[in-house]
Amino acid sequence: MEHSTKAPLRLAIIGSGNIAAVHAVAIGQVLDAKLTAVCARNVTKAAELAAEAGAQVFSTLEELLAANIADGVLIATPSGAHAEAALPALDAGLHVLCEKPLEINLERVRTMIATAERNNRILAGFFPLRGSMAASTIRAALDAGRFGRLTFVSARVKWWRDATYYADSNWRGTWALDGGGALINQGIHAVDLLQWFGGEVVEVGARAATLAHEGIEVEDTLAASLRFSHGGLGTLAAATSCYPGLDVILEVSGDNGTAILRNDRIEFWQFREEFSEDVAIRKNETAGAIGGGSSDPRAISPEGHRRQIEDFCKAIRGENHHVIDGRAAGRAVAIIEAAYRSSQSGKFELVEKLS
Repeated sequence: MEHSTKAPLRLAIIGSGNIAAVHAVAIGQVLDAKLTAVCARNVTKAAELAAEAGAQVFSTLEELLAANIADGVLIATPSGAHAEAALPALDAGLHVLCEKPLEINLERVRTMIATAERNNRILAGFFPLRGSMAASTIRAALDAGRFGRLTFVSARVKWWRDATYYADSNWRGTWALDGGGALINQGIHAVDLLQWFGGEVVEVGARAATLAHEGIEVEDTLAASLRFSHGGLGTLAAATSCYPGLDVILEVSGDNGTAILRNDRIEFWQFREEFSEDVAIRKNETAGAIGGGSSDPRAISPEGHRRQIEDFCKAIRGENHHVIDGRAAGRAVAIIEAAYRSSQSGKFELVEKLS
């Protein structure tokens, strides 16, 4: 194993839910990082997360910031409380890596971006599926023009969540803290890849329904039609109503080729012009490390988070710029906002620009 002579970067986790546990494991697998603090209202859970790393525990953000024991924070609080944690951290001079969505509306996203820029700090978002070799391979082929003119880009996140997923939480399934349902919480993974692969989404038409979970405020099933700035079309399905829960599927098609991504595995790869590396790509020898979560959020692999935490640390040191910055992470929120507006208006809605 390669060893570093530099002191590891000090990272704190804000929040103590399921995804915070994934963060803690992932930090422990990054050579250049050390978990120094966990901050959460539930100090018992925070202490459990902190124990293995010997990290300090704080019950308030003010106490954590005053302790001056972190270079960056990972935010794992409920979605509608992300800005509440990010803004003071950025103003205190810390870099921020935030769970998806960056926030539940564009107004808060813009405030977070402006605060990061004012303080010259990194604001980045977690999208683990972007960290797979398969996703990078598709993006490289897009950049090389192998698909020709993009014609159709589609995504399916047909997951399952049982009744306890919502019943055991005071924030999931609420507009105030979840910001929506299956689209913004689960489907956002695919929304990010759709716009990363397909380019700018300019218009969305959507229908949403609550079909399998009585008592929640938000949708558990959504279908949308998309139009990209280059004229190509797309579709999006996001659900927590599809038992037993299926893999994430992304399909990218152009007039010269098609690729299909299943979680972090390339399932189909064919182009009008065959390249020598295509045989190796179809073997998928690096696939399988990232995935899970289709039926149980506790089954999420830490590998995608590990890769993004590693990039976050390198970006803090100025060694690369591979993080998904605030504007890139915020584009998914803009698309989702348009989809929700469309589901209420019954009309196609334009996607707002962040800049």
